[in-house]
Amino acid sequence: MHEKDRHRVILSAVQDRSLVTVVDLCALTGASEATVRRDINTLDEQKRLRRVRGGAEALKTAPFVGLAGRPFSVNETMNSAEKQAIAAAAVDLCDDGEPIIINGGTTTFQMVHPLASRRMQVFTNSFPIAEHLLKNTRNTVMLSGGIIYREQNIILSPFDNDVTRNFYAKRMFMGAQGIGPLGLMEQDPLLVQAEEKLIGQAEELIVLVDSSKFANRSSLILCPLERIDTIITDDGIDDRTAVMLERADVTLIVVPKGAAQKDGMAQLPA
Repeated sequence: MHEKDRHRVILSAVQDRSLVTVVDLCALTGASEATVRRDINTLDEQKRLRRVRGGAEALKTAPFVGLAGRPFSVNETMNSAEKQAIAAAAVDLCDDGEPIIINGGTTTFQMVHPLASRRMQVFTNSFPIAEHLLKNTRNTVMLSGGIIYREQNIILSPFDNDVTRNFYAKRMFMGAQGIGPLGLMEQDPLLVQAEEKLIGQAEELIVLVDSSKFANRSSLILCPLERIDTIITDDGIDDRTAVMLERADVTLIVVPKGAAQKDGMAQLPA
C-alpha cells in the first residue's frame, strides 16, 4: 500500500473510532509497526491527527455517539469455550422451519456454527450473524433496519415503525450485560429500546449468558426475570443464583464448561 493510501486509511480509522492503536493500524494497512509509526508522526506534524502513546487520536471528536459497553472484538475473546457450548444448547431447542430472532452479541454469534446444518427463518440485528448465515448456511435471513454500530457490530433503529413489528418468532435468543434479582440488565438506553421491541415479537425468550454475567450489574433493567422462559449458562453458576431463577419460574439449562455436545447438557426445569 502506497503512503498516500496508508494515510487515507489511517485518517479514516481515526475519525471513525476517535482513538486507534498502532497494532490496529498495522492490521488495516498491512504495513509494519515502524512504517505506521512514521505515518502517524507525519500526520501529526501536518496537524491531521494527534499522536498519542501507542497510537493516534482524532483532533476533534466525531459527532456520532457509539453505544455503551465493550466492543464486539473484545467480548468475543472472553469465555469463548463456554459461549460455544451455550450456543450449541440453544440451537438444540430449535426445529427446522421455525422463525426465530437472534439478538446481536458474542454468545448468540456462536449459534451460527450449529445453525449451518439447519433451515430456519432468522431475524437478527447483528451484522456478523447475518453475514455468516448468508455465506455459510441455507437459513433464510432477515435484517432489521437502522444504524450499524461498528464497535458492537449491531444494527439499531430509533424509530418505532421499523420492520421489527412485522416479524413473528417462536423464540428469541439474546445475551445480556448482567442478570440479577430485578431482571435482565443492559448498559445503553438505545439497546434497551431496540431489544424491548424484539422481545415483544417472540413467544419465548431464551437468554444465553455465561456464568460471569450473574455477577454483573447495570443501571438499566431490560425486563424482569418473570419474562424470561429459559436461561442457558455454564456450570459456573452458583446454587444461590439457581434458586433465584427457579423462584422466578425460569427454566435453567446448564452446560459443562467447554462442552458443545447435547449429551453433555443438563436441564433443570423450574
